[in-house]
Parts: sequence; structure tokens; C-alpha cells
Amino acid sequence: MALDSPKLVDLLTSIHNGKLQLPDFQREWKWDDQRIRELIATVTLDYPLGVVMTLETGGATRFRARPLTGADSEGIEPGHLLLDGQQRLTSLYQALLLNKPVRTVDARNNPLEVWYYVDIAKAIGSAADRDEAIVSVRHDTRTVRSTSNTKPPLVVLIDTAAEVEAGLFPLRVVFDLDQYHAWQRAFTEADPSRNWPIWSKFEGKVIQHIKSFDVPMINLGAETTPDAVCSVFERVNTGGVPLNVFELLTATYSGNRVYEQQHGDYYRLPEVWSDIKKGLATAHAVFGSPDSHAESGFTSSDFLQAVALVRTWKLKQQRPATAVSCKRRDLLTLPLNDFDDLAPVVRDAFAWVGEFLADQCIVSPRDLPYRSQLIPLAAVRAILGERTDETQMRERITKWYWCGVLGEMYGGSTESRFARDVEQLVQWVDSPSTIPDTVTESIFVANRLDTLSTRNSAAYKGIIALLIKQGAIDWYFSADPLTAGTLIQYAVDIRQIFPKRWLARFGVPAWQANSIVNKTPLSDRANKSIIGAPSDYLPLLANESGTRDEWFDDIVATHLIDPDLVRADNFDAFYADRKSQLLRLVADAMGKNTYDGEDWEA
Repeated sequence: MALDSPKLVDLLTSIHNGKLQLPDFQREWKWDDQRIRELIATVTLDYPLGVVMTLETGGATRFRARPLTGADSEGIEPGHLLLDGQQRLTSLYQALLLNKPVRTVDARNNPLEVWYYVDIAKAIGSAADRDEAIVSVRHDTRTVRSTSNTKPPLVVLIDTAAEVEAGLFPLRVVFDLDQYHAWQRAFTEADPSRNWPIWSKFEGKVIQHIKSFDVPMINLGAETTPDAVCSVFERVNTGGVPLNVFELLTATYSGNRVYEQQHGDYYRLPEVWSDIKKGLATAHAVFGSPDSHAESGFTSSDFLQAVALVRTWKLKQQRPATAVSCKRRDLLTLPLNDFDDLAPVVRDAFAWVGEFLADQCIVSPRDLPYRSQLIPLAAVRAILGERTDETQMRERITKWYWCGVLGEMYGGSTESRFARDVEQLVQWVDSPSTIPDTVTESIFVANRLDTLSTRNSAAYKGIIALLIKQGAIDWYFSADPLTAGTLIQYAVDIRQIFPKRWLARFGVPAWQANSIVNKTPLSDRANKSIIGAPSDYLPLLANESGTRDEWFDDIVATHLIDPDLVRADNFDAFYADRKSQLLRLVADAMGKNTYDGEDWEA
């Protein structure tokens, strides 16, 4: 790492001739007009601009480069890549060197093309007024308001004479020697006795500051690793959106010359990922919307972590000292060839995961207990292939999944658990005694049911899915048990059994009314009739669904509810009985007893 302080003009010239470019992971330039004017004022006052950071090219780590916004230097091999300072240097490049209107936005984010000027009279006054001395003029009108009582109220800056008359120096000529001297002559000769003293002050207070302005710069050597680049970028880019691994890999893969020579084009990771996500989301709604380009729901990081787990597991079979891992360094060092080979396998593995989740009656992103738990599950499928469909292994994977959900094992930091679960699940195929830690360590405490009240909890979502999986029938559409398809068709959501408002009349505490014990999955249509006491609304629902009362009681019972207790409006007895039934449901899914704080109970 080297420290330097090049002249601003030298940096801007490097941008213009392509010697200084951006790594492709950098986001677009987007500063607005006000910030640009404030930045120019800073330079004219010779105030500190802040450190910029560059990376020397030519090392083992190659990033695809692109010019800064406005620079016409495609195809030129850069000597350095700009890691930090893009917004500042792009703004100054366009305003001071490009000699084109700057395409920015106004305070309301409306597109705007402007030229930047310095009001000479204001600039030679107090430094405190320097922000007001920097003027932006719309390109389409080139019109400014005059501050003189002896001149027209509006001045059109159609040429140098008009600019001189308005006393506005065009910043686009500050580094162009010929144009600068031509403008200077025009200004001083317009009124020599008056303008020469003014120009002398202006040159000393403004122009010399711009021309001699130093930019403190840290230059990282070509030997800097991708992990270090990513870490440095995240630390210095505190004002922007944090850089993620996917963006860094995008730039790294697109700079892979071997691939480009073999295929005649560079590797487009965003397009590959977009196709993968769209395909998965089209087939399985749990992965999100196929039309969404946002990194929400199932993300590129999830996919990359699964690929890394599979890759490091395979490497460990050849070199036992290798650790199965999916930490950031594993993603940043993921070779393009390995990713290209494994991506289709991992994609198909996630498609299998989508089918597995549907079998567990989890079909939407909001009802997915843990997105992170899908990562090791997909990796295991990619490693074992169809062996995961064998009855015994399917049962073990299902048990592992529900232990993870109901034991709430996948909250917080999970990367080390990913690796352990992948190795232990794979070993579990042939070694029944190698039980994954997620299974052995998981515990469900009985009183946890009292505190489960919202979708914020994985266990809450899991219990609702288990109720559907074990055969719950809707109270209005009562022909068959709910399925993955009818959940969406009937707009099934989580509804209260004893209405909260009715319970409040009898002093039932809110925690009990809101507990999952008092909730169940029902259609929107059924929920419309759940008003008042259960003894009132159950006969109404039976009648609306065309079902005899005694048969309707059997339907109610599919939700692990004692219909007699509900029809009697006996909330306390209902709560105790349903809590007991839900605990048995949890115990069956986890393959172990629940814990009441003192003794284990079935």
C-alpha cells in the first residue's frame, strides 16, 4: 500500500484517457446538483476533499474494468482501478474537464443537464459565501438571473461575451490552457481598469486553488487479494450501499481472460444468476417472485454458499485436511470453472428443496421458517443426488429439518452449522449413529407455545405448517384436507379460534389470546364468519359449508381442537387441551419429547 497526493488535474486526465477506471462491481455515479456544487466549492477553497483509494492492475486477481461515467475509454487497459472516490472524482471530471453538460438530478430527483460556473464577484468575497458563488446553469435554456439593476433580469449565456457580461466563469475551461487564456482576455479586455484587479483576485482565490489542488490517495498494490479488496471497500464505503460478494465475483469472473478466450465473450454472472432465480421462482413460489430483480427472499449469497459447501466437501474427499466451509473467503476464492460446473447441479438441488418444502406444506416466502436452512439442505441434495429420495434418508432429512425449525437452531450466525450439518447429514446415510448436532441439540420447551404469537418466530411458522401437513381441513371449503395448492387458492392465513375481542370481555390476558395455541390456518372465507363466541359461529360455519354439525366437529378436530370444548366456549379447558395436542405434534415431528422445564413429556 502506497500513499500519494497527485494533482487533481492529473487524476481527471487519467480518467479521461482510461488509465484510471472502475472495477465492474462499483455501482453507478449518482450525485445530485447540490452535492456537486458543494464539492466544487470545497475544491475552490482548497479544503480537504477526503482520501481516494485505487488498486493497481496486473495482479493475479483480475477485475473487469469500465470507464467512469462520461469517459470515452472503452477497450483501454487501465493502470489503476478506483475503489473509493467514484462519486467525487466523477463529479469533478464531468464539471471541470469533460466540456459537456453534466447529467445529474435536481433536489426532487428529476433529470437535469447543467453547466457549472463561478460567480466571480461572489467568489472574491468572503469564503463563507463560496457555496453561493458556484452556479449551475441548465443546458436547455443557458439562462441565469442577473443581480445587477442596470442589466436585463435574465441573461442568456450563449457565448463568451455573455458569460463575461454576467461575470460567470465557465469551469469547463479551467484546465484547457487555450480556452482559459481566451476567456481571461475577453474578461479583462471588456473593462481593463475595472476587471484586471478583479481577475487578479479571482485567479489567486479560486483558479490557483483548483489548478494546484492535491488529492490524497491510497494505492493498493497489484498483489492485493480479493478478500482484502472487499474488506477495504466495505470499510471505506461507509456512505454507500455495502459491497457484497456477488458483485465482487461478477467483476472477477468477467475479468477471466481464459474463459473469454475459450468462449469469445466474458462470463456474465448476473445473467446466469437471474436465469437460475427466475427458473426456481417460477417452479416454486417459496423462492419469491420470478419477475423480481431485487435481492430479496432467496438471494445470490444463498446460492453461492451452497456451491461453496459442495465444492469444499468434494475437496475434502481428496484432501482430508480441507475444511467444509462457506465463509466469505470461500466465496471470494471460488474458481469460475468450479462455479460453472457446480451451478447447474446446485440449481437442480434447490429445485428439489422446493419440492421438499411443498411436501412440508411450506409454499410462500413469508411462511418459510428459515431461509438459511435451505443452504445446507440443497448442498446435501447436490452431494447425495437421488439417495435423498430413499425412504430412510428422506425420513432422516425431514427429522433434521423439523429439529432445526422447532428447536430454532438456525437463528443468528449459522455458517459453522451449515458445514457441520452437511458433513453429518451425508454421513447419516450409511451411519445411523452419526446423528447431526442439529438433531441432538434441539429442544422444544413446552411453555414456548405460550410465547409464540407472530411470524417472527421460525417455530411459529413451523407449527402452522405441521398443522396443515397432518391433515387440517378448512372450515368453509371442507371437502378435503388443505394442500400446497389450496393454501394459495383459498387465501389461507393464520386465524384466531376464540376471537381476541370476545376474550377481552372475559379478562383473558392478551398473551393467551395471541398465542399460537389459539390460532390455526383457515381460509379468508371461513374467517369472515368467525365473530363472537365459538358456540355461535361454529353452527353458522357448518351451515354455510353444507355440513352436518356432527360431521363438522370432525373437521374442527383435524386442527387438533376438541370441538366439545370450543362449542362450550370453555377457553381455559380448550387452551390446556390444545396445548397438549400441539406438543405431541411437535414431539412427533422432532422425533423426541418436549421439555416442560422439569421433566420430559410426550
